Amino acid sequence: MASITGELLLLNPWRSFSYLDQNGAFPWTQTKTKEHKQKHKFTLSSKTTRKGVVLALPFDLSPPPIDHDLLDIVATEGAKVSDDGIVETFGNDDQAFDAADNGVVVADLSHFGRIRVSGEDRIQFLHNQTTANFECLHEGQGCDTVFVTPTARTIDIAHAWIMKNAVLLVVSPVTLRSISEMLNKYIFFNDKVEIQDITKQTCFFVLVGPKSNQIMEELNLGDLVGQPYGTHQHFSVNGMPITVGVGNVISEKGFSLLMSPAAAGSVWKTILSQGAIPMGSNAWEKLRIFQDYFLQEGQLLRRSLLMNIMYWRLVSGIRSL
Repeated sequence: MASITGELLLLNPWRSFSYLDQNGAFPWTQTKTKEHKQKHKFTLSSKTTRKGVVLALPFDLSPPPIDHDLLDIVATEGAKVSDDGIVETFGNDDQAFDAADNGVVVADLSHFGRIRVSGEDRIQFLHNQTTANFECLHEGQGCDTVFVTPTARTIDIAHAWIMKNAVLLVVSPVTLRSISEMLNKYIFFNDKVEIQDITKQTCFFVLVGPKSNQIMEELNLGDLVGQPYGTHQHFSVNGMPITVGVGNVISEKGFSLLMSPAAAGSVWKTILSQGAIPMGSNAWEKLRIFQDYFLQEGQLLRRSLLMNIMYWRLVSGIRSL
């Protein structure tokens, strides 16, 4: 068990708390936090307070120094990073690919697009713009949904989380701009909907492999193990929000983690300390192909087959046409 130097507040039931501010940015992203000079260890116990359940968390999540961000950390681990900040490889592609089948890998998908849809009419708006039945989903649930053109041509599959005040969409990097523009285009004068690209204000990791559950148990996040695909919960670690969800963009198994850049480096190191193998984008693309995803221009597209991809995952959320 990793040493415990932080405290996690499980918001369950969730208290009134804005995950993102009105500008779509985390309210603490502009705040430089000093490292704790003295670390306090906690036991693995829980207690109930008026605010919820307080659990000790085996994360070492003291915010990293401002000059030691995630890309600096992965570079010291031998990662090759592209000019646009994509972690391409750790020089272990074969090992990582094998671990995805027999162990657990962690991949940095922060280059994937993240769109925040807010406003009173957000659910009905997305219900009309995509294939999923958003009107039957509730806070804390999630689903996959397909974006299509007005002529029913497929644009992309998005992963959606239904939050208290917004819906978070994870989309392919190539389609981020076109989907954002399309959504903004169809907001009419009286629609209470706001579209915000929060890609640069957040980081996004995924855990893939049969031992993903073990990692979650070790990190005191075992309550999510066995929950339905798309289920997600908000946590607070050292005052910084982090959302953990069931499943990832290519599999119902595994988990996804959304956090701020300030917390990303510490979260990454903690996951590696629990035995996860780092996976770069090169191996990730290979894994996506073997998961029956097809690539065109580096991303999901192949329209003639796209609706058959992971159909058993989508069918429960697709409305009758």
